[in-house]
Parts: sequence; structure tokens; C-alpha cells
Amino acid sequence: MEIDRSKISPMMQQYFEVKDKYTDCILFFRLGDFYEMFFDDAVVVSKALELTLTGRDCGLEERAPMCGVPYHAADMYIKRLIDMGFKVAVCEQLTDPAETKGIVVRDVIRVVTPGTLTESSMLDDGSNNYICSIYYDEENKTCGVASADLSTGEAALSFFEGKDLEAGVINELSRCRPAEIIFPQNFLSLKNAAEFVKLRLSCAVTLRDTICFTPSERRDMAAAVFGVGSVKELGISEDGADCAAVCGLFDYINDTQKSSVSRFTSIELLNGEQFMGLDLNARRNLELTETLRSKEKKGSLLWVLDSTKTSMGRRLLKNWIEQPLKSPARIIERLDAVESLYRKSVVLTDLTDLLDRVYDLERLMTKVMYKSANPRDLKSLSATAQQLPLIKQELAKLTDSKLLVRYNDEISTLDELVNLVENAIMDEPPISVKDGGVIKEGFNKELDELRHIMNNGRSIIDDIEQREKESTGIKNLKIGFNRVFGYYLEVTRSYYDLIPEGWIRKQTLANAERFITEELKNAENAILGAKDKALSLEADIFAEVRDFLATKLEAVQKTASAVASVDVLCSFAEVALRNQYVKPDIAIDGAIDIKAGRHPVVELMLTEEMFVPNDLYIDNKADRMSIITGPNMSGKSTYMRQAALIVLMAQIGSFVPADSAKISVVDKIFTRVGASDDLTAGQSTFMVEMSEVSDILKNATRDSLVILDEVGRGTSTFDGVSIARAVAEFICNSKKLGCKTLFATHYHELIGLEDELEGVKNYSIAVNKHGGTIRFLRKIVRGGVDESYGVDVAKLAGLPAKVVTRAKELLEEMERQHASERPASVREESGQISFGSLGREAALDMLEKTNIDELTDSECRELLRDMLKAIQ
Repeated sequence: MEIDRSKISPMMQQYFEVKDKYTDCILFFRLGDFYEMFFDDAVVVSKALELTLTGRDCGLEERAPMCGVPYHAADMYIKRLIDMGFKVAVCEQLTDPAETKGIVVRDVIRVVTPGTLTESSMLDDGSNNYICSIYYDEENKTCGVASADLSTGEAALSFFEGKDLEAGVINELSRCRPAEIIFPQNFLSLKNAAEFVKLRLSCAVTLRDTICFTPSERRDMAAAVFGVGSVKELGISEDGADCAAVCGLFDYINDTQKSSVSRFTSIELLNGEQFMGLDLNARRNLELTETLRSKEKKGSLLWVLDSTKTSMGRRLLKNWIEQPLKSPARIIERLDAVESLYRKSVVLTDLTDLLDRVYDLERLMTKVMYKSANPRDLKSLSATAQQLPLIKQELAKLTDSKLLVRYNDEISTLDELVNLVENAIMDEPPISVKDGGVIKEGFNKELDELRHIMNNGRSIIDDIEQREKESTGIKNLKIGFNRVFGYYLEVTRSYYDLIPEGWIRKQTLANAERFITEELKNAENAILGAKDKALSLEADIFAEVRDFLATKLEAVQKTASAVASVDVLCSFAEVALRNQYVKPDIAIDGAIDIKAGRHPVVELMLTEEMFVPNDLYIDNKADRMSIITGPNMSGKSTYMRQAALIVLMAQIGSFVPADSAKISVVDKIFTRVGASDDLTAGQSTFMVEMSEVSDILKNATRDSLVILDEVGRGTSTFDGVSIARAVAEFICNSKKLGCKTLFATHYHELIGLEDELEGVKNYSIAVNKHGGTIRFLRKIVRGGVDESYGVDVAKLAGLPAKVVTRAKELLEEMERQHASERPASVREESGQISFGSLGREAALDMLEKTNIDELTDSECRELLRDMLKAIQ
């Protein structure tokens, strides 16, 4: 709305001076015990949060629209606004209204955005809250992606170049699922990555000026964040895209937090050699951290594996699932640690009991660093630190695991922290320092004296009164008090001659005089000012304690990381014991050999029937592609996902659901499962399917594991069969790809590939047929199936009996008609169509649809070439 600012009140002028700097934010303007919003902000927020819209006199004819929230409950309202996509600028009172003449000084102390939240009340304690900075160097064709979680102090950096640059950026964003992304204009030239951010990520996006990412302008600031002299000490280039991404990230963090707080101690440099590649489709189809349909944790792999006791452990478990390892040595280290805990169940039980008493060290330290920790937060830190010696004592019993020994060494007992907090802070302190009663008696002599004065003020006055009586001989002397003169000595006329010279007359009454002394005035000042002084001193002492704890950041961060890792390993061991998992052998020969494997999620979700386990063998040689045929609902997809999940579980260091398993490390897992469209991108179901297959063929390697389910089903039969065969041939060809592949299909025509291509083996779902009914045995057996059970599945799904009967009649009729129309040379007893016969049929079909008389000589030759190509 248009406002004549020359007419508005001084306070409203101050409001607009601040608001003009934060036009893209909702301004929370502190007035006393409320944060108020005015004008357009008030109208917007009142609707968004369903607050009452009132008004305030502002110097204009009409009152300024206004709404507000109590300052002590602001977090709740800010979180709701953030979830709706707003940013909030918090404008605080910087001077005490009681001591300020004129307008209170105000300014923004912080800008709250989705990626810069630090308050536990606004965050999910089991998930990280990442902000990502992306910088694309168009000249050198390189890209840096820096991510950070302000609430935990974690930071990571990825660097991409070459033809896989955009795929790398997309996969990294898929992994961390940021709450907010920042980038300069040139990132938009990466069309696929920009499209992914727009359509696939539900996060806030902030476009920043290129200067914010310029290394020459920002690298010293970025280095200072980590307490180093140069970014080179962090393993980052001084002027590359990686440095620019880090500079842009911390420039934004400093801008929003309004301070350069050294919360971060290190940055993890990520590269493709460390972790298994998982694209968005694989993460979604395998339901690693949430289910595909409901987006809930229950029903995901995370749900199965999560028996963690700490918030730090829950977050780390999620990260481990999202980032399976590729190094056999690191995987074996984790597996050995789980085995050690698995075998010593008493130690495991004692450890989990201790971990259950551990608070969120990472987020508590963030509060300490940002000076927002309250007394109870410090007691939580101390309570956790007191468990650390006991945790170390239990870990010391597990010397057969090098990894657990290392974690034990990395855990500090934080004795100084415990000693200070326990000596300084009350056992059950209030939440806020402002109410007092936070610092223990005996910790600070001056505070003890002030409290003595507060609690014994009357006795101090009585002592003075008694001493003055004795020294002067004035037997009826008394000390009184009023608001005008404060404390006074009152003497009746009969004792005037005994009044000492040093007394100062303050008031004359009809029969008495009132006096003050230096001692009495000092006592009065002490008594009346003791409470304010005590509260101020307590706040100062608490700040000193909190600031000392901040100096222990590195030790606490290292300890928190080790404790979280121990928590995850304990969770793996506990889940393995509960669900009868086994330790997988990690191999390097390229083979995956699983005996009686089970789907970790499905077996726990089944309530009315037992899960049927299955074997799997696949390698990079004679058994590199398994073609699996069978009807819908028979278990093909479960079997393939189960294989992928068992491999992934092994590579995060978990035991697996099987009787035995030998796992060769895979570098990537790809999945092409199910039918879905992407209407927002203008893509049909078949287009989405082909795009996903295309990505697999371009990005898979010989060491990848590929899961393909019903490739080609989104189009006509001939097209679908042709595409499915071509894809299978390409993947199976060791010179082109040759990776381990599970290929489920309805196309029985693909069964013949076992005889034609090296490395292909046929498998199928066992079916029990009895009379007119069928039962799927969920068992994978060698060999393909030569018929479809679509109508039978429709019957099982509850299709009306009349519809099922009619479908069977139509099916039989079409099969008879198809058999009679096909040339004898292409009829086969099995009812299968060979690829040779398909080609001849296609050639005949071309001929039947062509009027030769209408073709020119060149067109006839072209037709002949097409027919020859079809039958070859």
C-alpha cells in the first residue's frame, strides 16, 4: 500500500527504515513483550497464521494494520511461516526501554530461512536440515556444491566436471534433500539440474549476486569460519568452483545470522570414490528413508534399521543409508564392529542403556556457540558428558574391533565441562537466566554476598540499629523506612543531646528527628540494589560459563561424531539379533551370492503369511543378467528390490536378512521400476520410462547393479518387445556395459536370449495350478515361463466373475485368431513369438499396407530395403 512517510510517527519511520532493508522478509518488530507486524506484513501474516488483525495509531488518518505474537512463543509462529515459504527477519530491541530516552534502538539480529534454522523446536531431531550452495563455472565447465547444517555444524563439499557434471549435481541434491538452495544466475544454464530443482525438490530457492560467490572477495572469510589461515588447508582450491560454492554458502550464512560464529570445525570433501552412486529413482524405488506413496518412515529401510537411542545416531543412520560405502576395507571395518557387538550382547545391552541417556550434543553445542543456550541446556550437556566415561568403559571391552577402539579413543570424557557446569549451575535450574536462581551458592563470592543481603536485609538493619543504640546510649532509637527518604534513624527529643556529630539530619517531626548515616545509606543501597545486581551478575557468570564451553567445541564435536557412530553400530547389532540377520562376506570377484535372502521390510510388514526366502547368484561373467518372468503380484519386484537392499545394507556395514551372503561391492545401483507419469514436466508414462532407461544406459558401469522391471510395457507389444530386447542386448554386452542386471519382464519372447547371448540366465516365479485356480509360490526357480496369468491375477484382485469369464473367452478367441492368421513357418508349438518371425511378420505387414502401383521406382527400392532390414 502507498504510505506518505512524511506523516508517520517516529516509531513507524524506524519500522520502515528496517523494513526497506528486508523487503523479501516478514519483519518481526519487537515492541515490549510482542513481535508486531505492520501494514502489508500484518495483512499477510494475519491470514497465514489466522491471527486477529488490529490497528495502531501511526500519524496517518487511518490506523496502521497490525498483528503480533508473544515474544516467548515466537519460535512456533516463525516455524509455521517458514513452512509456508516465508523468510522472517527478527528485529530486536537493542537498548533497555526503561533506560532509553526517546525511541528504543532496534535492528535485525537474524534472518530466519528454511536452511538456516538452528532451534531444536523447529527441527526434526532425526534429520539434518541442509542448506546448499551451488556454483557453476561456465568457462571451465566445473561445478561446486557446498552443503551445511547450521544446527549440527556439519559441512560437505562436492566437485563435478566432465560429461557427468549435471548428473552428479542432481544426485548430490537427491542425497541431502536441502531445505534451501542458493546459487547465482549462471547456474540456470545447467538446464537439467535447474529443472530438477524446480520440479523435484520442494525447497526454498534464493538467487544471489555473483559477487557473493567470488573467491577473491570471500575466501578469507570462508577460511576464518573453520579457523584456518587459508582454504587450501581444507583441501579446497583458491579460485575454483569448489571455493566459490563454499564462499557463497558462508557469505549467506553470515548475512542471515548477522555474526561470524565459528560453529564449523571441518568440511568433508566428497567424491565419487567414497560412496555408492544412487540417483533419485533408486532412492525412491528402494524406499530407503520413506515410502514411495505415503512418504512415511514406517515401511522404509530406515524404519527397519533404526534402533538408535540418540538424535545424533538417528541422523547419522539416515546419512549412512543415503551414502553406502565403496571401500571394501571400510565396509569390513563396520561389519567387524557390528559382529563384536553382536557376539557380546551383554555389552551391547549396557551400551544401549547408556546411549539412551545421551542428549543431542551437536545441537546443544550450536546453542552454546550462538549464545542461545539456557541453563537447562548446559545441564543436559553435563549430564551427557557424565555418561561418557561409562560408555568408554564398555567400549574398552570390545578390543576385537579396530573401529570401536578408534571411536573409544575419539570420545573425550569432557571433565572440565562437567566440573564447571556441576560447580556453577544449580541442579534443577530455571529455563531462563533472567529469573535468577541459576548459579550455585559458593561459586562466586560477590554473588553470595548479594544473595545474603537480599535474604537478610532486615537483619542487617537490625544489626546497625543495635550497634547505634550501644554506641550512643539512645535506648529508644529505631530505624524506619519510607519511600521518600529510604532508611532513617529516628530519635525522640529527650535524647537529642546524645546524637553524634556525624549523623545527617533528614527530617524534623513534632517530637522527633530523623537522621541518616553513611553506613545506613550504604546498607540501603546494598539492600535495594542487591536483587538487580544479583540478577545482572548471575547473567554475566552464566555467559562466562557458556563461553568457556564454546572453547570445547572441537572436542565436543569429535566426541559427538564418535558417539553417534557407536549408536548406529549398536543399532545394526540389535536389529541383526532381533531379525536373525547374518554377517555378509565382502568379495572382490564381482559375484553376489545370496542364500535364502529376505526382503528386510516386507518380512516385517507381513502379518498373515510367512515370507518366502529366495536365493540369488549373479556376477560379471556367465551370470551377469537374470531375466525373470512371471505374472504380476507373484513377487518379481520384491525379489529384485530385496537383492538391491541386501547389497546396500552390506555396503553400509549392516548384517543382512539371509542365511548367508557374499557381496561384491557395486559402485552404483539403478532402478527402473513401476509406471508413473510426470505431467508437470509434460512427460507421459512411457516417456518417463524411456528417460530412466536412458539415464541407466549412459551412467551405469561394469561394476553397477541394475534393476529393470517391465521395460517397454508403456507402448505397443512389438515396440515394447523390440525396446526390451535392445536394452537387454546393450547391457549384457561386456564391451558396452556388462554389469550385473536383474531384468523382470512379461515378454516371454525374451526367454530366448539365454540361448543367444552370453551371460543371460532365465528365472521365473513358481506357480501352482490346480483346476481353474492358481497360487503364486513366491519362489524363484531356473527357467522361464511360457504363458501369462493376467486374467488369473484379475480374478485374484477381485474383478467380478462375469468380467473374468468374458475376458477368458476373448483371450481364447484372440489366441485362435492370431494362430490362424500367422504363416505356418512362424507358428511354434510353445505359442512364443521368435524375433525372426516378428521381423517376417513386420515385413508382410508393410507389404499388405502398400499399393505397389502408387510407388515410384525409388520408393519401391526403399520399401524393399526396409523389408530386408526387418527380416534380417
